[in-house]
Amino acid sequence: MSGVDASSFLVIVALAALAGVAVTALEPRMALSVVVLELLFGILFGPDVLDVARVDDFTDFFGNLGLGMLFFFAGYEIDFERIRGRPLELAAVGWGLSLVLAYSLAAGLESTGIVLSFLYTGSALATTAIGTLIPILRDAGELPTKFGTYLLAAGAMGEFGPILLITLVLSSSHPAHEALILFAFVVLAVIVALLTVRTAWRGWPVLERTLESSSQLAVRLAVVLVFGLVALASELGLDLLLGGFVAGLITRTSLRGYEVTLFESKLTAVGYGFLIPFFFVTSGMKFDLDALISSPSAMLKLPLLLALFLVVRGMPALILYRTVLERRDRAALAFYSATELPLVVAITTVAVELGKMRTSTAAALVGAAMISTLVFPLVGRRLRRERPLAERPAPAAA
Repeated sequence: MSGVDASSFLVIVALAALAGVAVTALEPRMALSVVVLELLFGILFGPDVLDVARVDDFTDFFGNLGLGMLFFFAGYEIDFERIRGRPLELAAVGWGLSLVLAYSLAAGLESTGIVLSFLYTGSALATTAIGTLIPILRDAGELPTKFGTYLLAAGAMGEFGPILLITLVLSSSHPAHEALILFAFVVLAVIVALLTVRTAWRGWPVLERTLESSSQLAVRLAVVLVFGLVALASELGLDLLLGGFVAGLITRTSLRGYEVTLFESKLTAVGYGFLIPFFFVTSGMKFDLDALISSPSAMLKLPLLLALFLVVRGMPALILYRTVLERRDRAALAFYSATELPLVVAITTVAVELGKMRTSTAAALVGAAMISTLVFPLVGRRLRRERPLAERPAPAAA
Protein backbone atom coordinates (compact mmCIF):
# COMPACT_ATOMS: atom_id res chain seq x y z
CA MET A 1 0.00 0.00 0.00
CA SER A 2 3.06 2.26 -0.27
CA GLY A 3 2.15 5.56 -1.92
CA VAL A 4 -1.59 4.85 -1.73
CA ASP A 5 -3.89 7.20 0.18
CA ALA A 6 -5.82 4.47 2.00
CA SER A 7 -7.85 7.01 3.99
CA SER A 8 -9.18 8.69 0.83
CA PHE A 9 -9.98 5.28 -0.65
CA LEU A 10 -12.00 4.42 2.45
CA VAL A 11 -13.80 7.78 2.38
CA ILE A 12 -14.81 7.26 -1.27
CA VAL A 13 -16.17 3.78 -0.52
CA ALA A 14 -18.02 5.12 2.52
CA LEU A 15 -19.51 8.03 0.54
CA ALA A 16 -20.77 5.63 -2.14
CA ALA A 17 -22.46 3.55 0.57
CA LEU A 18 -23.86 6.66 2.26
CA ALA A 19 -25.34 7.82 -1.06
CA GLY A 20 -27.09 4.46 -1.42
CA VAL A 21 -28.48 4.68 2.12
CA ALA A 22 -29.72 8.24 1.59
CA VAL A 23 -31.45 7.44 -1.70
CA THR A 24 -33.14 4.39 -0.17
CA ALA A 25 -34.36 6.46 2.77
CA LEU A 26 -35.62 9.31 0.55
CA GLU A 27 -37.17 7.10 -2.16
CA PRO A 28 -40.76 7.07 -0.81
CA ARG A 29 -40.81 10.87 -0.72
CA MET A 30 -38.37 11.99 -3.40
CA ALA A 31 -37.17 10.28 -6.60
CA LEU A 32 -33.50 11.22 -6.28
CA SER A 33 -30.75 9.60 -8.32
CA VAL A 34 -27.89 8.03 -6.39
CA VAL A 35 -25.53 9.48 -9.02
CA VAL A 36 -26.43 13.00 -7.92
CA LEU A 37 -25.63 12.30 -4.29
CA GLU A 38 -22.34 10.64 -5.22
CA LEU A 39 -21.34 13.78 -7.12
CA LEU A 40 -22.48 16.12 -4.35
CA PHE A 41 -20.74 14.06 -1.65
CA GLY A 42 -17.57 14.08 -3.76
CA ILE A 43 -17.65 17.89 -3.99
CA LEU A 44 -18.50 18.31 -0.29
CA PHE A 45 -15.80 15.98 1.04
CA GLY A 46 -13.27 16.85 -1.68
CA PRO A 47 -10.38 19.32 -1.53
CA ASP A 48 -12.45 22.41 -2.44
CA VAL A 49 -14.83 22.19 0.55
CA LEU A 50 -14.14 19.96 3.58
CA ASP A 51 -10.88 18.51 2.21
CA VAL A 52 -11.49 15.13 3.86
CA ALA A 53 -10.29 13.10 0.87
CA ARG A 54 -8.38 13.63 -2.37
CA VAL A 55 -8.00 11.81 -5.66
CA ASP A 56 -4.61 10.15 -6.18
CA ASP A 57 -3.41 7.87 -8.98
CA PHE A 58 -4.86 4.82 -7.23
CA THR A 59 -8.39 6.16 -6.76
CA ASP A 60 -8.29 7.82 -10.19
CA PHE A 61 -7.51 4.41 -11.69
CA PHE A 62 -10.62 2.95 -10.05
CA GLY A 63 -12.59 5.94 -11.28
CA ASN A 64 -11.53 5.18 -14.84
CA LEU A 65 -12.54 1.55 -14.38
CA GLY A 66 -15.92 2.78 -13.22
CA LEU A 67 -16.21 4.99 -16.31
CA GLY A 68 -15.47 1.98 -18.50
CA MET A 69 -18.16 -0.04 -16.71
CA LEU A 70 -20.63 2.84 -17.01
CA PHE A 71 -20.25 2.81 -20.78
CA PHE A 72 -20.36 -0.98 -20.81
CA PHE A 73 -23.88 -0.80 -19.39
CA ALA A 74 -24.75 1.96 -21.86
CA GLY A 75 -23.80 -0.39 -24.69
CA TYR A 76 -25.32 -3.44 -22.99
CA GLU A 77 -28.77 -1.88 -22.66
CA ILE A 78 -28.91 -0.97 -26.35
CA ASP A 79 -30.71 -3.80 -28.09
CA PHE A 80 -30.52 -2.90 -31.79
CA GLU A 81 -33.20 -5.45 -32.59
CA ARG A 82 -35.53 -3.43 -30.40
CA ILE A 83 -34.61 0.12 -31.44
CA ARG A 84 -34.06 -0.47 -35.16
CA GLY A 85 -36.47 1.13 -37.58
CA ARG A 86 -38.33 4.27 -36.60
CA PRO A 87 -36.73 4.78 -33.14
CA LEU A 88 -33.20 4.62 -34.55
CA GLU A 89 -34.07 6.76 -37.58
CA LEU A 90 -35.54 9.50 -35.40
CA ALA A 91 -32.57 9.26 -33.03
CA ALA A 92 -30.05 9.67 -35.87
CA VAL A 93 -31.91 12.64 -37.38
CA GLY A 94 -32.37 14.14 -33.92
CA TRP A 95 -28.69 13.94 -33.06
CA GLY A 96 -27.78 15.43 -36.44
CA LEU A 97 -30.12 18.34 -35.71
CA SER A 98 -28.63 18.65 -32.22
CA LEU A 99 -25.13 18.83 -33.70
CA VAL A 100 -26.17 21.62 -36.09
CA LEU A 101 -27.81 23.54 -33.25
CA ALA A 102 -24.87 22.96 -30.91
CA TYR A 103 -22.19 24.15 -33.32
CA SER A 104 -24.28 27.12 -34.47
CA LEU A 105 -24.94 28.30 -30.91
CA ALA A 106 -21.35 27.62 -29.83
CA ALA A 107 -20.06 29.56 -32.84
CA GLY A 108 -22.12 32.51 -31.63
CA LEU A 109 -20.57 32.17 -28.16
CA GLU A 110 -17.09 32.01 -29.70
CA SER A 111 -17.69 35.13 -31.82
CA THR A 112 -18.57 37.09 -28.67
CA GLY A 113 -15.54 35.77 -26.75
CA ILE A 114 -17.59 33.76 -24.26
CA VAL A 115 -15.86 30.51 -25.26
CA LEU A 116 -12.56 29.79 -27.01
CA SER A 117 -13.60 26.98 -29.37
CA PHE A 118 -17.03 26.31 -30.82
CA LEU A 119 -15.94 22.76 -31.71
CA TYR A 120 -15.32 21.60 -28.14
CA THR A 121 -18.14 23.56 -26.53
CA GLY A 122 -20.62 22.48 -29.22
CA SER A 123 -19.57 18.84 -28.93
CA ALA A 124 -20.15 18.97 -25.16
CA LEU A 125 -23.64 20.43 -25.68
CA ALA A 126 -24.68 17.61 -28.05
CA THR A 127 -24.34 14.67 -25.64
CA THR A 128 -26.75 12.52 -23.64
CA ALA A 129 -25.80 10.61 -20.48
CA ILE A 130 -27.68 7.40 -21.29
CA GLY A 131 -25.30 5.40 -19.11
CA THR A 132 -26.23 7.62 -16.17
CA LEU A 133 -29.93 7.46 -17.03
CA ILE A 134 -30.19 3.67 -17.35
CA PRO A 135 -30.33 2.91 -13.58
CA ILE A 136 -32.87 5.74 -13.17
CA LEU A 137 -35.00 4.37 -16.01
CA ARG A 138 -34.69 0.81 -14.72
CA ASP A 139 -35.82 1.84 -11.23
CA ALA A 140 -38.75 3.76 -12.73
CA GLY A 141 -39.81 0.77 -14.86
CA GLU A 142 -39.32 2.73 -18.10
CA LEU A 143 -36.94 0.44 -20.00
CA PRO A 144 -39.62 -2.03 -21.27
CA THR A 145 -42.02 0.73 -22.42
CA LYS A 146 -42.51 2.32 -25.83
CA PHE A 147 -41.20 5.56 -24.37
CA GLY A 148 -38.14 3.71 -23.08
CA THR A 149 -37.43 2.35 -26.57
CA TYR A 150 -37.39 5.82 -28.12
CA LEU A 151 -35.30 7.19 -25.26
CA LEU A 152 -32.75 4.35 -25.51
CA ALA A 153 -32.36 5.04 -29.24
CA ALA A 154 -31.99 8.80 -28.69
CA GLY A 155 -29.52 8.18 -25.86
CA ALA A 156 -27.50 5.71 -27.93
CA MET A 157 -26.99 8.30 -30.66
CA GLY A 158 -26.35 11.05 -28.10
CA GLU A 159 -23.61 8.97 -26.52
CA PHE A 160 -22.04 6.94 -29.34
CA GLY A 161 -21.88 9.93 -31.74
CA PRO A 162 -19.90 12.11 -29.30
CA ILE A 163 -17.63 9.15 -28.46
CA LEU A 164 -16.67 8.99 -32.14
CA LEU A 165 -16.12 12.76 -32.15
CA ILE A 166 -13.79 12.47 -29.15
CA THR A 167 -11.93 9.58 -30.76
CA LEU A 168 -11.60 10.95 -34.30
CA VAL A 169 -11.53 14.72 -33.93
CA LEU A 170 -11.30 16.24 -30.48
CA SER A 171 -8.42 14.28 -28.98
CA SER A 172 -6.36 13.83 -32.14
CA SER A 173 -4.40 16.01 -34.52
CA HIS A 174 -4.44 13.26 -37.17
CA PRO A 175 -8.11 12.33 -37.81
CA ALA A 176 -7.31 10.19 -40.87
CA HIS A 177 -4.82 8.10 -38.89
CA GLU A 178 -7.26 7.76 -36.02
CA ALA A 179 -10.00 6.75 -38.46
CA LEU A 180 -7.86 3.87 -39.75
CA ILE A 181 -7.13 2.73 -36.19
CA LEU A 182 -10.81 2.99 -35.33
CA PHE A 183 -11.73 0.95 -38.40
CA ALA A 184 -9.27 -1.77 -37.35
CA PHE A 185 -10.68 -1.71 -33.81
CA VAL A 186 -14.25 -2.05 -35.11
CA VAL A 187 -13.29 -4.94 -37.40
CA LEU A 188 -11.63 -6.71 -34.48
CA ALA A 189 -14.67 -6.06 -32.28
CA VAL A 190 -17.00 -7.46 -34.96
CA ILE A 191 -14.85 -10.60 -35.25
CA VAL A 192 -14.99 -11.04 -31.47
CA ALA A 193 -18.75 -10.53 -31.54
CA LEU A 194 -19.26 -13.11 -34.31
CA LEU A 195 -17.09 -15.69 -32.56
CA THR A 196 -18.92 -15.02 -29.32
CA VAL A 197 -22.33 -15.44 -30.92
CA ARG A 198 -21.34 -18.64 -32.72
CA THR A 199 -20.00 -20.26 -29.56
CA ALA A 200 -22.35 -18.76 -26.98
CA TRP A 201 -25.10 -21.34 -27.38
CA ARG A 202 -22.63 -24.14 -26.69
CA GLY A 203 -20.90 -22.49 -23.75
CA TRP A 204 -23.72 -20.80 -21.90
CA PRO A 205 -25.14 -23.93 -20.20
CA VAL A 206 -21.69 -24.50 -18.67
CA LEU A 207 -21.25 -20.85 -17.74
CA GLU A 208 -24.74 -20.68 -16.25
CA ARG A 209 -23.89 -23.49 -13.84
CA THR A 210 -21.04 -21.38 -12.45
CA LEU A 211 -23.28 -18.44 -11.49
CA GLU A 212 -24.00 -19.92 -8.08
CA SER A 213 -20.50 -21.27 -7.53
CA SER A 214 -17.34 -19.58 -6.30
CA SER A 215 -15.76 -19.66 -9.78
CA GLN A 216 -18.31 -17.11 -11.21
CA LEU A 217 -16.85 -17.88 -14.65
CA ALA A 218 -19.44 -15.98 -16.68
CA VAL A 219 -18.96 -12.80 -14.65
CA ARG A 220 -15.17 -13.10 -14.79
CA LEU A 221 -15.20 -13.51 -18.57
CA ALA A 222 -17.47 -10.48 -18.96
CA VAL A 223 -15.14 -8.37 -16.82
CA VAL A 224 -12.15 -9.55 -18.90
CA LEU A 225 -14.02 -8.54 -22.07
CA VAL A 226 -14.83 -5.07 -20.70
CA PHE A 227 -11.36 -4.18 -19.50
CA GLY A 228 -9.65 -6.02 -22.34
CA LEU A 229 -11.39 -3.86 -24.93
CA VAL A 230 -10.89 -0.76 -22.78
CA ALA A 231 -7.15 -1.52 -22.58
CA LEU A 232 -6.98 -2.26 -26.31
CA ALA A 233 -8.75 1.00 -27.16
CA SER A 234 -6.35 2.93 -24.92
CA GLU A 235 -3.29 1.20 -26.41
CA LEU A 236 -4.50 2.08 -29.91
CA GLY A 237 -4.87 5.71 -28.90
CA LEU A 238 -8.66 5.54 -28.86
CA ASP A 239 -10.84 6.70 -26.01
CA LEU A 240 -11.49 4.17 -23.25
CA LEU A 241 -15.20 5.02 -23.44
CA LEU A 242 -15.32 3.34 -26.84
CA GLY A 243 -13.87 0.11 -25.45
CA GLY A 244 -16.45 -0.11 -22.67
CA PHE A 245 -19.32 0.74 -25.02
CA VAL A 246 -18.32 -1.88 -27.60
CA ALA A 247 -17.88 -4.51 -24.87
CA GLY A 248 -21.46 -3.87 -23.79
CA LEU A 249 -22.71 -4.24 -27.36
CA ILE A 250 -20.81 -7.53 -27.79
CA THR A 251 -22.15 -8.95 -24.52
CA ARG A 252 -25.74 -8.01 -25.45
CA THR A 253 -25.30 -9.60 -28.91
CA SER A 254 -23.90 -12.82 -27.50
CA LEU A 255 -26.81 -13.12 -25.05
CA ARG A 256 -29.57 -12.48 -27.58
CA GLY A 257 -32.30 -15.02 -27.02
CA TYR A 258 -30.50 -16.38 -23.96
CA GLU A 259 -30.66 -13.54 -21.44
CA VAL A 260 -29.78 -14.72 -17.95
CA THR A 261 -31.33 -12.57 -15.23
CA LEU A 262 -28.97 -13.83 -12.54
CA PHE A 263 -25.94 -13.03 -14.72
CA GLU A 264 -27.21 -9.49 -15.34
CA SER A 265 -27.84 -8.94 -11.64
CA LYS A 266 -24.29 -10.01 -10.78
CA LEU A 267 -22.79 -7.68 -13.40
CA THR A 268 -24.97 -4.89 -12.07
CA ALA A 269 -23.69 -5.58 -8.55
CA VAL A 270 -20.06 -5.38 -9.70
CA GLY A 271 -20.64 -2.23 -11.76
CA TYR A 272 -23.16 -0.14 -9.85
CA GLY A 273 -22.27 -1.55 -6.45
CA PHE A 274 -18.54 -0.83 -6.57
CA LEU A 275 -16.79 0.53 -9.67
CA ILE A 276 -19.23 3.09 -11.11
CA PRO A 277 -19.70 4.97 -7.79
CA PHE A 278 -15.92 5.50 -7.81
CA PHE A 279 -16.23 7.45 -11.06
CA PHE A 280 -18.97 9.76 -9.79
CA VAL A 281 -17.48 10.38 -6.32
CA THR A 282 -14.01 11.08 -7.75
CA SER A 283 -15.58 13.29 -10.46
CA GLY A 284 -17.12 15.36 -7.68
CA MET A 285 -13.79 15.55 -5.87
CA LYS A 286 -12.00 16.66 -9.06
CA PHE A 287 -14.63 19.29 -9.85
CA ASP A 288 -12.95 22.72 -9.79
CA LEU A 289 -15.39 24.55 -7.54
CA ASP A 290 -12.98 27.45 -6.99
CA ALA A 291 -12.78 28.10 -10.75
CA LEU A 292 -16.57 28.31 -10.83
CA ILE A 293 -17.36 30.44 -7.77
CA SER A 294 -14.33 32.75 -8.09
CA SER A 295 -15.26 33.78 -11.63
CA PRO A 296 -18.39 35.92 -12.13
CA SER A 297 -18.34 35.06 -15.84
CA ALA A 298 -18.33 31.33 -15.04
CA MET A 299 -21.31 31.77 -12.72
CA LEU A 300 -23.17 33.53 -15.52
CA LYS A 301 -22.21 30.86 -18.04
CA LEU A 302 -23.63 28.05 -15.92
CA PRO A 303 -27.37 28.85 -16.30
CA LEU A 304 -26.77 29.80 -19.95
CA LEU A 305 -25.15 26.44 -20.71
CA LEU A 306 -27.84 24.58 -18.78
CA ALA A 307 -30.48 26.25 -20.94
CA LEU A 308 -28.49 25.38 -24.08
CA PHE A 309 -28.49 21.71 -23.05
CA LEU A 310 -32.27 21.81 -23.23
CA VAL A 311 -32.31 23.68 -26.53
CA VAL A 312 -29.75 21.48 -28.25
CA ARG A 313 -30.95 18.06 -27.09
CA GLY A 314 -34.54 18.91 -26.14
CA MET A 315 -35.74 20.74 -29.23
CA PRO A 316 -35.30 17.73 -31.60
CA ALA A 317 -37.41 15.63 -29.19
CA LEU A 318 -40.21 18.19 -29.26
CA ILE A 319 -40.13 18.57 -33.05
CA LEU A 320 -39.37 15.12 -34.48
CA TYR A 321 -41.47 12.83 -32.25
CA ARG A 322 -44.87 14.48 -32.78
CA THR A 323 -46.27 11.48 -34.68
CA VAL A 324 -45.10 8.81 -32.22
CA LEU A 325 -45.32 10.37 -28.74
CA GLU A 326 -47.84 12.55 -26.96
CA ARG A 327 -46.90 16.10 -25.99
CA ARG A 328 -46.23 15.22 -22.33
CA ASP A 329 -44.01 12.30 -23.34
CA ARG A 330 -42.12 14.47 -25.84
CA ALA A 331 -41.42 16.95 -23.04
CA ALA A 332 -40.18 14.09 -20.82
CA LEU A 333 -37.99 12.83 -23.68
CA ALA A 334 -36.56 16.34 -24.07
CA PHE A 335 -35.55 16.56 -20.40
CA TYR A 336 -34.10 13.04 -20.31
CA SER A 337 -32.16 13.62 -23.56
CA ALA A 338 -30.72 16.88 -22.18
CA THR A 339 -29.24 15.07 -19.16
CA GLU A 340 -25.47 15.19 -19.62
CA LEU A 341 -22.37 14.45 -17.57
CA PRO A 342 -19.72 11.77 -18.32
CA LEU A 343 -18.98 12.92 -21.87
CA VAL A 344 -19.01 16.57 -20.79
CA VAL A 345 -16.31 15.71 -18.25
CA ALA A 346 -14.31 13.87 -20.94
CA ILE A 347 -14.63 16.63 -23.56
CA THR A 348 -13.81 19.48 -21.18
CA THR A 349 -10.78 17.58 -19.87
CA VAL A 350 -9.40 17.18 -23.40
CA ALA A 351 -10.22 20.80 -24.28
CA VAL A 352 -8.46 22.27 -21.22
CA GLU A 353 -5.39 20.10 -21.80
CA LEU A 354 -5.16 21.34 -25.42
CA GLY A 355 -5.71 24.97 -24.45
CA LYS A 356 -9.04 25.10 -26.30
CA MET A 357 -11.14 25.91 -23.23
CA ARG A 358 -10.72 28.08 -20.14
CA THR A 359 -10.88 26.32 -16.78
CA SER A 360 -13.78 28.59 -15.81
CA THR A 361 -15.75 27.52 -18.90
CA ALA A 362 -14.98 23.86 -18.21
CA ALA A 363 -16.17 24.28 -14.61
CA ALA A 364 -19.37 25.97 -15.83
CA LEU A 365 -20.03 23.18 -18.35
CA VAL A 366 -19.44 20.42 -15.81
CA GLY A 367 -21.48 22.30 -13.22
CA ALA A 368 -24.36 22.68 -15.68
CA ALA A 369 -24.08 18.98 -16.51
CA MET A 370 -24.25 18.10 -12.81
CA ILE A 371 -27.38 20.23 -12.39
CA SER A 372 -28.89 18.57 -15.48
CA THR A 373 -28.24 15.17 -13.88
CA LEU A 374 -29.87 16.40 -10.66
CA VAL A 375 -32.92 18.17 -12.10
CA PHE A 376 -33.80 16.93 -15.58
CA PRO A 377 -34.47 13.23 -14.74
CA LEU A 378 -36.71 14.35 -11.87
CA VAL A 379 -38.72 16.52 -14.26
CA GLY A 380 -38.86 13.74 -16.86
CA ARG A 381 -39.96 11.20 -14.28
CA ARG A 382 -42.70 13.52 -13.00
CA LEU A 383 -43.96 14.12 -16.54
CA ARG A 384 -44.11 10.36 -17.09
CA ARG A 385 -45.69 9.51 -13.74
CA GLU A 386 -49.21 9.52 -15.19
CA ARG A 387 -48.41 7.45 -18.27
CA PRO A 388 -51.26 5.30 -19.62
CA LEU A 389 -51.86 1.98 -17.88
CA ALA A 390 -51.52 0.12 -21.22
CA GLU A 391 -47.94 1.32 -21.58
CA ARG A 392 -46.75 0.25 -18.17
CA PRO A 393 -44.60 -2.89 -18.09
CA ALA A 394 -46.37 -6.06 -17.09
CA PRO A 395 -45.56 -7.35 -13.61
CA ALA A 396 -42.92 -10.04 -13.47
CA ALA A 397 -44.20 -13.60 -13.34
CA ALA A 398 -43.94 -15.32 -10.01
